[in-house]
Amino acid sequence: MAVKLITDNCTGCRLCLRACPYSAIDIVEDRAGFNANCTQCGACASSCKFGAILLEVTFTRDVDTTQYRGLWVVAEHLHGEFRRGTYELLGKGRELADKRGAELCAVLLGDQVQGRAADLIARGADRVYLAQDPVLAHYRTGPYTDVLAGMINQFKPEMVLVSATPQGRDLAPRVAARISAGLTADCTGLDIDEAEGLLVQTRPAFGGNLMATIVCRQARPQMATVRPGVMKALDPDASRQGEVVTILVHLDERAVIAKIVEIVQQEDEGRINLQDAQIIVSGGRGLGKPENFSLIRELAEALGGAVGASRAAVDAGWIPAYHQVGQTGRTVQPRLYIACGISGAVQHLAGMGSSDVIVAINKDPLAPVFGVATYGIVGDLFEVVPALTKKLREVL
Repeated sequence: MAVKLITDNCTGCRLCLRACPYSAIDIVEDRAGFNANCTQCGACASSCKFGAILLEVTFTRDVDTTQYRGLWVVAEHLHGEFRRGTYELLGKGRELADKRGAELCAVLLGDQVQGRAADLIARGADRVYLAQDPVLAHYRTGPYTDVLAGMINQFKPEMVLVSATPQGRDLAPRVAARISAGLTADCTGLDIDEAEGLLVQTRPAFGGNLMATIVCRQARPQMATVRPGVMKALDPDASRQGEVVTILVHLDERAVIAKIVEIVQQEDEGRINLQDAQIIVSGGRGLGKPENFSLIRELAEALGGAVGASRAAVDAGWIPAYHQVGQTGRTVQPRLYIACGISGAVQHLAGMGSSDVIVAINKDPLAPVFGVATYGIVGDLFEVVPALTKKLREVL
């Protein structure tokens, strides 16, 4: 992608100055011009009302892939804490970078987050690219896309990994479109092809009935969003040394279309997040009615865990959708997963099958969930779950 200026159309309105995060535009004699700070991020093009700034797409066949090197992980944080998926990507990224003989870098965007860079290095990053501005304090598509696209154009990473959270699923395709890169969404497996050095991206297709393996031979960087809960995070190593590179950005709130009016937490969201939870207790169709989810909540509270649900329970309106575990919900990887009244459809198993220990409680001894369970209890959940909760409260 290249940014082209049509001087004759420029009126000197200065809207592009507000939009540019890199202070790359000068106004001389009522005409805009780019200076050496320009990263070709494209933020100015959408701000221009007079057709004076255009984005020219670079065809993939014209991309010089030899200029690109290194693997990036885009760090995601909420309320000052990194999401678990960020640590998982750093763990997998460390493995891939070592195979490729390349550096693993993390990208940290936000405001007053410089103190968290060391955590990313402890989790495997060799370098952290840090961009801070009050406008970046909370995620919004526009400014995050502008800054990240500019950083990619400037430093040219070979691969960029983003967690497939709601934020990542919004950001990654926007950036990929802006820089004319390829993107594989919702990957569950990543590897390096030894012959070509390409990123091998695996993702489920057709409802999980087959797995697609995807490579990107021409466009760069190779981009992928990865489902949280399917990769292993590394234990933090405080002795690791790395470099923090500060990227100077200057953002103008007036140039941001989306405004944050209020942040509202949904019911239960202030508690343990499913994708971050080490213990999850899930309920399914076997609960019979929504009121019986109180049994699941009580067991989860006794264990200090989070509440999950099958798609059947969510579709029935018994519990909000953000509790759903499975291929069409959230992919989780807790230390302990307890499935109560869940038969074990393949889509649900795909979302929790990587859990360290799986306990299944179901009165049907032929339920598919027993095929992946570490421990199975054949019995009435209305008897087993309250008894288990009572015993745990006695001993914990």
